Amino acid sequence: MPLLDDIKKPMKPAEFAEHKILEAILDSSYESGEALPAERVLAKSLGVTRPTLREALQRLAKEGWVSIAHGKPTQVNDYLSQGGLGVLTTLARYGEHLSHDMIDHLLETRTLIFPGIAQKAVEKDPAAILEYLETELPEEVDAALFARFDWGLQTLMVNVIRNPVLKMMFNDFAAMYHLLGARYFSLEEAQKNTLAYYQKLKSAIQKGDTDIQMLVEETMGDVRKVWERVS
Repeated sequence: MPLLDDIKKPMKPAEFAEHKILEAILDSSYESGEALPAERVLAKSLGVTRPTLREALQRLAKEGWVSIAHGKPTQVNDYLSQGGLGVLTTLARYGEHLSHDMIDHLLETRTLIFPGIAQKAVEKDPAAILEYLETELPEEVDAALFARFDWGLQTLMVNVIRNPVLKMMFNDFAAMYHLLGARYFSLEEAQKNTLAYYQKLKSAIQKGDTDIQMLVEETMGDVRKVWERVS
């Protein structure tokens, strides 16, 4: 079990236990198919009571991280193949533990989904998208600010098309995007490519170009290539 580390904000005991077990699963201290330590041993290592540990394990089981069977050890699930939206939401909160492969899967998913969102948003309210794109970024912009600006454009597009399911998905992934976006936009190449994309998008909207989807798809593909080289 990993050493207990400092927690940024106070947690209830069950939340703390859940947090530590999740970290151990995500960093492969506990691998898929492996049994967790006996309840008494695990509770002691976490510094919580057994009823508190049971509460945490029940929550993890509900999301699909572990399987609990009476009289048997709690088993770690293959969450990548067995998990659902609950697992995906939790992964978004633990972005610092994402593997290279998982980041690539997320980028691939965005490439499959977001171009269609952008297309529909520009069709529905081109003026709103254009107004945002005409916002001037400071000449000296840090990576975190760049990530916030880029996320603002994406969330604007999602808001414009008024699909509550997409909105909920993007809400869940905001924290992870800012974490990974700050890493990505620390690269000069990433900032340069993205600024060029903004200009192309702005020009396409001004000209009434209807093939926004292709432009965004190509850009998302370029993002994956940059990540592949630097990660």
